[in-house]
Amino acid sequence: MNMIRTVLDQPVFETDRLTLRPVRTSDVGLIGVYANDIRVAGPTRSIPHPLPPGAAEAFVEKAQKSDRTEDVWVMDGTKSTLPEVMGVVSLERLDRNQSKLGSWLAPAFWMQGYAREALQCILSENPQGADAVFAEIFTDNARSAKILTDNGFAYLGEAEAYCVARHKTMDTWTYSKRLT
Repeated sequence: MNMIRTVLDQPVFETDRLTLRPVRTSDVGLIGVYANDIRVAGPTRSIPHPLPPGAAEAFVEKAQKSDRTEDVWVMDGTKSTLPEVMGVVSLERLDRNQSKLGSWLAPAFWMQGYAREALQCILSENPQGADAVFAEIFTDNARSAKILTDNGFAYLGEAEAYCVARHKTMDTWTYSKRLT
Protein backbone atom coordinates (compact mmCIF):
# COMPACT_ATOMS: atom_id res chain seq x y z
CA MET A 1 0.00 0.00 0.00
CA ASN A 2 1.31 3.41 -0.86
CA MET A 3 0.19 6.91 -1.53
CA ILE A 4 0.52 7.71 -5.21
CA ARG A 5 -0.76 11.30 -5.50
CA THR A 6 -3.04 13.91 -3.97
CA VAL A 7 -6.39 15.01 -5.41
CA LEU A 8 -8.64 17.66 -3.79
CA ASP A 9 -6.06 17.99 -1.00
CA GLN A 10 -6.76 14.33 -0.28
CA PRO A 11 -4.27 11.49 -0.88
CA VAL A 12 -4.88 8.60 -3.27
CA PHE A 13 -3.82 5.15 -2.07
CA GLU A 14 -3.18 1.85 -3.84
CA THR A 15 -3.71 -1.60 -2.38
CA ASP A 16 -3.20 -4.91 -4.16
CA ARG A 17 -6.68 -4.81 -5.70
CA LEU A 18 -8.07 -1.32 -5.10
CA THR A 19 -7.39 2.34 -5.63
CA LEU A 20 -8.73 4.47 -2.79
CA ARG A 21 -9.36 7.86 -4.36
CA PRO A 22 -11.45 10.96 -3.72
CA VAL A 23 -15.01 10.98 -4.99
CA ARG A 24 -15.52 12.21 -8.56
CA THR A 25 -18.66 13.72 -10.08
CA SER A 26 -18.80 10.73 -12.45
CA ASP A 27 -19.29 8.44 -9.40
CA VAL A 28 -22.82 9.77 -8.78
CA GLY A 29 -24.55 7.04 -10.81
CA LEU A 30 -22.99 4.01 -9.10
CA ILE A 31 -23.11 5.62 -5.67
CA GLY A 32 -26.82 6.25 -6.20
CA VAL A 33 -27.50 2.69 -7.38
CA TYR A 34 -25.62 1.07 -4.49
CA ALA A 35 -26.81 3.48 -1.77
CA ASN A 36 -30.41 2.91 -2.84
CA ASP A 37 -30.08 -0.76 -1.83
CA ILE A 38 -31.48 -1.37 1.68
CA ARG A 39 -28.57 -3.79 2.31
CA VAL A 40 -26.23 -0.79 1.95
CA ALA A 41 -28.40 1.93 3.52
CA GLY A 42 -29.71 -0.17 6.44
CA PRO A 43 -26.39 -0.65 8.25
CA THR A 44 -25.59 3.09 8.08
CA ARG A 45 -26.85 5.94 10.21
CA SER A 46 -27.32 8.46 7.45
CA ILE A 47 -28.27 6.91 4.10
CA PRO A 48 -32.05 7.16 3.63
CA HIS A 49 -34.07 4.43 1.97
CA PRO A 50 -35.38 4.80 -0.59
CA LEU A 51 -32.67 7.24 -1.68
CA PRO A 52 -34.35 10.54 -2.57
CA PRO A 53 -33.63 12.28 -5.86
CA GLY A 54 -30.45 14.34 -5.66
CA ALA A 55 -29.04 12.56 -2.59
CA ALA A 56 -26.11 10.97 -4.43
CA GLU A 57 -25.28 14.29 -6.07
CA ALA A 58 -25.40 16.05 -2.69
CA PHE A 59 -23.12 13.40 -1.16
CA VAL A 60 -20.54 13.85 -3.92
CA GLU A 61 -20.73 17.64 -3.74
CA LYS A 62 -20.21 17.59 0.03
CA ALA A 63 -17.26 15.18 -0.29
CA GLN A 64 -15.58 17.51 -2.82
CA LYS A 65 -15.80 20.71 -0.75
CA SER A 66 -12.50 22.21 0.31
CA ASP A 67 -13.89 23.01 3.79
CA ARG A 68 -15.22 19.47 4.41
CA THR A 69 -14.81 17.82 7.81
CA GLU A 70 -14.95 14.32 6.34
CA ASP A 71 -12.62 12.80 3.76
CA VAL A 72 -14.30 10.19 1.55
CA TRP A 73 -12.46 7.66 -0.59
CA VAL A 74 -14.08 5.56 -3.29
CA MET A 75 -13.05 1.91 -3.41
CA ASP A 76 -12.19 1.86 -7.12
CA GLY A 77 -11.67 -1.63 -8.54
CA THR A 78 -10.67 -0.79 -12.11
CA LYS A 79 -7.10 -2.02 -11.54
CA SER A 80 -8.67 -5.46 -10.93
CA THR A 81 -11.15 -5.17 -13.83
CA LEU A 82 -13.95 -4.37 -11.39
CA PRO A 83 -16.24 -1.30 -11.28
CA GLU A 84 -14.99 2.23 -10.67
CA VAL A 85 -17.11 2.37 -7.53
CA MET A 86 -17.45 -0.65 -5.24
CA GLY A 87 -18.04 1.25 -2.01
CA VAL A 88 -16.66 4.09 0.08
CA VAL A 89 -14.59 4.53 3.20
CA SER A 90 -14.50 7.81 5.11
CA LEU A 91 -12.78 9.53 8.00
CA GLU A 92 -14.55 12.35 9.80
CA ARG A 93 -12.32 14.75 11.74
CA LEU A 94 -13.21 14.91 15.43
CA ASP A 95 -11.76 17.02 18.21
CA ARG A 96 -8.66 15.96 20.20
CA ASN A 97 -6.94 14.68 17.03
CA GLN A 98 -9.36 11.81 16.51
CA SER A 99 -11.24 10.49 13.48
CA LYS A 100 -14.46 8.55 13.01
CA LEU A 101 -14.44 5.75 10.45
CA GLY A 102 -17.37 5.05 8.16
CA SER A 103 -17.77 2.75 5.18
CA TRP A 104 -20.10 0.77 2.98
CA LEU A 105 -19.51 -1.82 0.29
CA ALA A 106 -21.92 -2.88 -2.46
CA PRO A 107 -23.37 -6.36 -1.77
CA ALA A 108 -21.87 -7.84 -4.96
CA PHE A 109 -18.43 -7.45 -3.34
CA TRP A 110 -19.18 -8.71 0.17
CA MET A 111 -17.21 -11.59 1.68
CA GLN A 112 -14.24 -11.09 -0.68
CA GLY A 113 -11.96 -9.05 1.60
CA TYR A 114 -12.38 -5.66 -0.11
CA ALA A 115 -13.68 -3.84 2.98
CA ARG A 116 -10.87 -5.32 5.08
CA GLU A 117 -8.28 -4.30 2.46
CA ALA A 118 -9.57 -0.72 2.29
CA LEU A 119 -9.70 -0.43 6.09
CA GLN A 120 -6.16 -1.78 6.51
CA CYS A 121 -4.90 0.76 4.00
CA ILE A 122 -6.64 3.74 5.60
CA LEU A 123 -5.43 2.74 9.06
CA SER A 124 -1.84 2.15 8.00
CA GLU A 125 -1.67 5.41 6.03
CA ASN A 126 -3.53 7.44 8.70
CA PRO A 127 -4.12 10.32 6.26
CA GLN A 128 -5.54 12.66 8.90
CA GLY A 129 -2.69 12.01 11.33
CA ALA A 130 -5.16 10.96 14.01
CA ASP A 131 -4.07 9.63 17.37
CA ALA A 132 -7.17 7.42 17.51
CA VAL A 133 -9.97 6.24 15.22
CA PHE A 134 -13.49 5.41 16.35
CA ALA A 135 -16.14 3.35 14.62
CA GLU A 136 -19.79 2.76 15.46
CA ILE A 137 -21.88 -0.05 14.02
CA PHE A 138 -25.33 -1.39 14.62
CA THR A 139 -25.36 -4.50 16.79
CA ASP A 140 -26.94 -6.56 14.00
CA ASN A 141 -23.85 -6.06 11.81
CA ALA A 142 -21.52 -8.79 13.10
CA ARG A 143 -19.47 -8.91 9.87
CA SER A 144 -18.37 -5.30 10.29
CA ALA A 145 -17.62 -5.91 13.97
CA LYS A 146 -15.32 -8.77 12.98
CA ILE A 147 -13.49 -6.63 10.41
CA LEU A 148 -12.91 -3.97 13.09
CA THR A 149 -11.68 -6.37 15.77
CA ASP A 150 -9.49 -8.21 13.25
CA ASN A 151 -7.85 -4.84 12.56
CA GLY A 152 -7.07 -4.12 16.20
CA PHE A 153 -10.12 -2.11 17.23
CA ALA A 154 -11.13 -2.48 20.87
CA TYR A 155 -14.75 -2.66 21.94
CA LEU A 156 -15.76 0.36 24.05
CA GLY A 157 -19.42 -0.25 24.75
CA GLU A 158 -23.00 0.01 23.60
CA ALA A 159 -25.05 3.07 22.75
CA GLU A 160 -27.95 3.99 20.50
CA ALA A 161 -28.21 5.84 17.20
CA TYR A 162 -31.01 6.69 14.84
CA CYS A 163 -30.99 4.82 11.51
CA VAL A 164 -32.53 6.96 8.77
CA ALA A 165 -33.11 3.98 6.43
CA ARG A 166 -34.89 1.91 9.08
CA HIS A 167 -36.73 4.87 10.64
CA LYS A 168 -35.86 3.85 14.19
CA THR A 169 -33.30 4.04 16.95
CA MET A 170 -30.93 1.09 16.95
CA ASP A 171 -28.46 -0.34 19.43
CA THR A 172 -24.82 0.26 18.47
CA TRP A 173 -21.39 -1.02 19.37
CA THR A 174 -18.56 1.50 19.58
CA TYR A 175 -14.93 0.59 18.86
CA SER A 176 -11.64 2.48 18.95
CA LYS A 177 -8.07 2.01 17.84
CA ARG A 178 -4.99 3.99 18.88
CA LEU A 179 -2.83 4.89 15.90
CA THR A 180 0.04 6.67 17.63
